[in-house]
Amino acid sequence: MQRRSARRQAELAAVWMLPFDGPSYVDTPCEPIDPAVVAPMIEGAAQSQKVETKLLRAVIDQESGFHPCAISSKGAKGLMQLMPQTASQFSVRNPFDPRENIEAGSRYLKQLIDRYSGDLALALAAYNAGPARVDESGGVPDIPETRDYVESVLEKFRAKDPPPPKTPVPKPVKN
Repeated sequence: MQRRSARRQAELAAVWMLPFDGPSYVDTPCEPIDPAVVAPMIEGAAQSQKVETKLLRAVIDQESGFHPCAISSKGAKGLMQLMPQTASQFSVRNPFDPRENIEAGSRYLKQLIDRYSGDLALALAAYNAGPARVDESGGVPDIPETRDYVESVLEKFRAKDPPPPKTPVPKPVKN
């Protein structure tokens, strides 16, 4: 039911303009996916592709803000904003299905990381602007959106996790 609803919302969604200095979504017609629901999907994809979980989370946060029905002005869809060609390349039947989207997006990201010998900046630039532009420029292309994207994802990826909440030590009860 949730998939049907997300698909319907995505079909009804208008194409919106991307903010230049923020995530690649605006006023998505669906709620962000529950962290408890998406966490095992991200962890599973990260393990199977040998990509850091935190990197996948950073990409998803930047790409869609965890909105499974997000659609960019260029036609990228879902949590990891798969372009139609990429979705087809990885046999994605429904780009709005969170599991399918994350699995395909993580496989694509892993391919890019391998292609650029582990250079995350280049891999992320290729994820955003396409490998052809990265190859043509010999580095991160001089495209403000791409430079901002790479910087933002790397910042999220490198940010320290917040410390766990401190559990108060109970005071001894005096009788």
